[in-house]
Amino acid sequence: MRGSWRLGTLSGIGVYVHWSFLILPLLVGGTTILSAGPWAAAEAVIFVLAVFGCVVLHEMGHALTARQFGIGTRDITLLPIGGVARLDRMPRKPWQEFAVAVAGPAVNVVIAAVLFLGLIGYGVERMLNPADFLVRLMWTNIALVAFNMLPAFPMDGGRVLRSLLAMVVSYERATNIAAIVGFLIYTF
Repeated sequence: MRGSWRLGTLSGIGVYVHWSFLILPLLVGGTTILSAGPWAAAEAVIFVLAVFGCVVLHEMGHALTARQFGIGTRDITLLPIGGVARLDRMPRKPWQEFAVAVAGPAVNVVIAAVLFLGLIGYGVERMLNPADFLVRLMWTNIALVAFNMLPAFPMDGGRVLRSLLAMVVSYERATNIAAIVGFLIYTF
């Protein structure tokens, strides 16, 4: 993607960050340093980077699942609003599109579950402490699942809906129905 810098490669897939992504940690760090000081600002920026680490893993879930169906991934790019795995092509079969779409949120479910299992030993009090870095990361991954599974394009849930519909109606009709559902969701 134009205006992006290469961070590295994961499983042969280039991972990039778009210049506009830098606005997010600067904004978070800048506002936090003014309200809570430098240590809180550093922690806030580290948290943003940790969340986007989870986003990279989410996109890798899509990319590696697509690879199982012979679909390559050009790259993964981080943007302020999330990440994008640019596949060489869309899956040709509805069940493949379903698998690729679900794979990203499934990664976030696994991350949240691992964090939950790691935290539960510390007691319920810690699990409900919104100031705890790992607790916030767990809840953020749960929120990423919920948000991404909204049945609206371009969210993963929109692709899941289209893939399920395409199992019983034409792909074009499934796309139209999924787009209408997404529009209705966005209007509310």
